[in-house]
Amino acid sequence: MNRQNLMTHNLQTASKTYIIAEVSANHNGKIDTAKECLRSIQLAGADAVKLQTYTPDTMTLDCDSDVFRVGEGTLWAGRTLHDLYAEAHTPWEWHGELFALAKELGMDCFSTPFDRTAVDFLEQFDPPAYKIASFELVDLPLIQYVASKGRPIIMSTGMGSLSEIAEAVAVVKAADVPLTLLKCTSAYPSPPESMNLRTIPHLAEAFGVPTGLSDHTLGTAVPVAAVALGACVIEKHFTLSRETPGPDSAFSLEPHEFKEMVDAVRVTEKALGKVNYELTDKEQASKSFRRSLFAVEDIEAGERLTEKNVRSIRPGSGLPPKHLPTVVGRCASQRVARGTPLAWTHVR
Repeated sequence: MNRQNLMTHNLQTASKTYIIAEVSANHNGKIDTAKECLRSIQLAGADAVKLQTYTPDTMTLDCDSDVFRVGEGTLWAGRTLHDLYAEAHTPWEWHGELFALAKELGMDCFSTPFDRTAVDFLEQFDPPAYKIASFELVDLPLIQYVASKGRPIIMSTGMGSLSEIAEAVAVVKAADVPLTLLKCTSAYPSPPESMNLRTIPHLAEAFGVPTGLSDHTLGTAVPVAAVALGACVIEKHFTLSRETPGPDSAFSLEPHEFKEMVDAVRVTEKALGKVNYELTDKEQASKSFRRSLFAVEDIEAGERLTEKNVRSIRPGSGLPPKHLPTVVGRCASQRVARGTPLAWTHVR
């Protein structure tokens, strides 16, 4: 899906889910690893690859006080924010090569900017969209600046209250650019019971925009369930191997898992279909195996039809079973051999 398509495409009514692979820090500081990730992402069937554009100094201060140190309960407990972002960031000088490679591979490539300088830097690559991370949902001036570029925005809503989401949505809508909201649980990894996927259709109804899922659960079941609930975008972290240490590798999918997720999503899309009560060709053929009324004993002409000599059995060659109360008690108009599908001509 190229930029023009993404800008005009109605994701909410699209039959194909837009699947984004998040590289994040899983390049482990090596551009060759980043490029290998992109090639594997393309083979796994993703529509887009997403980067993150920041430096440690655009994200935080190099400060060792407790307020700048990650607390307990996360994968990064005890580390300073500056140290964590120094390890995790994607060097800006890589972006040109990565955008070019994604284009060569036939994938969209865009990024999450974390300040105005990142937005200005990314503009040179003509990205098809911008991503707003959950943690930046409350940075309305940044969102306003991103929206001023006129490109579609995909915005995660992790940690956001309904009023905070509404404030961010209002900023984007004021700029009149396409917006997609992603349900997100900002825990790494996220337990399935924390996901509350029924929020996805509620977001769509509340704000009148396409909705999807930015997922940090382990495995592939949750994204597939999200598609069944109406998600038209799925974002999932990608790693070449969880065995390779890194800030995000523990909650990322490996190549074969990502492909399994993509394949499962595509099957789910086909299964969702539309509201339909018409029979398929195969169902039409299966109708012959429905139940219907049969003579299950030899019945002589003039003999009374009873629940003993007439029954509802398979196949469906006789009268529909709903007529059993009507024919029981009436008489046979002719001799009816055992195994004969009952017809109105047999009844008088």
